[in-house]
Amino acid sequence: MADLVDTRGILRFISADTPHPIGSVPKRLIDIVLALLGIFLLAPLLVICFAATVLSSPGPALFRHRRIGFNGKTFECLKFRTMRPDAAERLQRLLDSDPTAAAEWEASHKLRCDPRVTMIGALLRKSSLDELPQLFNVLRGDMSIIGPRPVTEEELARYAGAVSAYLACRPGITGLWQVSGRSTTTYAKRVEYDTFYAENWSLALDTKILVVTIPALFSDGAY
Repeated sequence: MADLVDTRGILRFISADTPHPIGSVPKRLIDIVLALLGIFLLAPLLVICFAATVLSSPGPALFRHRRIGFNGKTFECLKFRTMRPDAAERLQRLLDSDPTAAAEWEASHKLRCDPRVTMIGALLRKSSLDELPQLFNVLRGDMSIIGPRPVTEEELARYAGAVSAYLACRPGITGLWQVSGRSTTTYAKRVEYDTFYAENWSLALDTKILVVTIPALFSDGAY
């Protein structure tokens, strides 16, 4: 049995018999416990973010985006919506008219001054509260609490020789990239962090990342 995956127009077969993601059973059990605990404790905050998103701009509260997970399997990554309904058009207009913004987008797939983001969305992104719905992705088994950031098919091509390291993991809500500068780092550095994590995973490393995640949220690295 194998799944057919299309990455930037290149069809390839991913074996359904590939070993479990790094960490296997111990990491998965910890993920389930932490996700359930997080949903229970943060339920009021989830409701507040949901209501604020719906009331602040037209559109659904949740944004679903197709990402690549363990072994090349695609899944719908959940976030609170932070962008305006015409986000794609706004981005294209900016990239076509502003070479500096186009260069920034090419380097990191991020924009410090992003015209697509709503006022509430900017606050959610700054605090990373927009990613709270991914706790449900963790319960489903699509993601882990800690791992590489989930990428799109287009982004996966940028991993080049590091693709196998990324595909060996379940993507994470937090990880080395998030606690090491986040949006202020280059995309190449992000690939380095993800590769290091996959090749050096341990429960001790996960614990260290989890401990420094909260202070990292209050840094100036998210947008």
